Amino acid sequence: MDKLRIGVIGAGYWGPNLIRNFLLLPDAAIVAVADAQESRRKFVGDRYPAVRLHADALDLIAAGDIDAVVISTPVHTHHPLAKAALQAGKHVLLEKPMCASSAECDDLAALAAAGGRTLMVDHTFLYTPAVRKIRELVTSGEIGDVLYFDSVRVNLGLFQHDVNVLWDLAPHDLSIMDAIMGPKATSVTAVGQSHFGRPLANIAYMTVSFGDAAIAHFHVNWLAPVKVRMTLIGGSKQMIVYDDTEPSEKIKVYDKGVTITSNNVEEIHKTLVQYRTGDMRAPRLDSTEALTLVAREFVDSIREKRAPLTDASSGRRVVAILEAADRSMKMGGQPVEL
Repeated sequence: MDKLRIGVIGAGYWGPNLIRNFLLLPDAAIVAVADAQESRRKFVGDRYPAVRLHADALDLIAAGDIDAVVISTPVHTHHPLAKAALQAGKHVLLEKPMCASSAECDDLAALAAAGGRTLMVDHTFLYTPAVRKIRELVTSGEIGDVLYFDSVRVNLGLFQHDVNVLWDLAPHDLSIMDAIMGPKATSVTAVGQSHFGRPLANIAYMTVSFGDAAIAHFHVNWLAPVKVRMTLIGGSKQMIVYDDTEPSEKIKVYDKGVTITSNNVEEIHKTLVQYRTGDMRAPRLDSTEALTLVAREFVDSIREKRAPLTDASSGRRVVAILEAADRSMKMGGQPVEL
């Protein structure tokens, strides 16, 4: 089959990583790259002289030799750029978060469906070996029912100018939560704080409720003295610790938990809690780069005419939770129904 001809919009921090990984695929080709900054265009041109460069993203979108567009730009530009690309008949891969509102997500999804085009969101962490292993452990039933999802993602910087810390850092872990626990969240509460006279929160705590079934909690912070990327997943049979900063054993599975001997409310004073403490194991993970799998999934989903793993609906669910968190923060942490 002919190679899928791809144009990349945005050659800042993440764009070059996308370019590099798409170039590894034998059935894809990077035809053009657009960036408003001359220095970034020069950066790409020096490394990939065969790639055509555009200063205007709309010129790239209009080009007849482009089949698909990869958009790696600030979130407020996602909707107008993706809309233009879909209306031009291109397939689209969007960076996270998908859009600045769920209404924008819905608009793009409708356009993609009407035109028979693939619309995918780059929730990169879902393609990492660690998260793929976690999903396997959960879906197999090995850890039992998921009782809680507890995530910490903090570091010193980088302060963003267009989004608060939740929109910047939380999409990673929200996408993991969504993939593991499913689209059953019922409400969101969030509190945050901004400092240094800035209007956008640089530290936030968010809780997502799943009714009586489970709960998820997120701590994100641009003002921490250390970098922490850790998630605890509690199951009724086993528990998982996922530490993304760990160089080798990123996942540890603990055979630990509790057993309740009675659930009779009338005899609650007789209820006994037995603690189970077993072995810990660190599952072996493959070494495939996540972004290579993102690129592969985008191309395969187009060729196979199927929905990608991280499709528009999964991207929209993450955005809807972030919107609810913003409303909750404005109301001093009051719950917002989903």
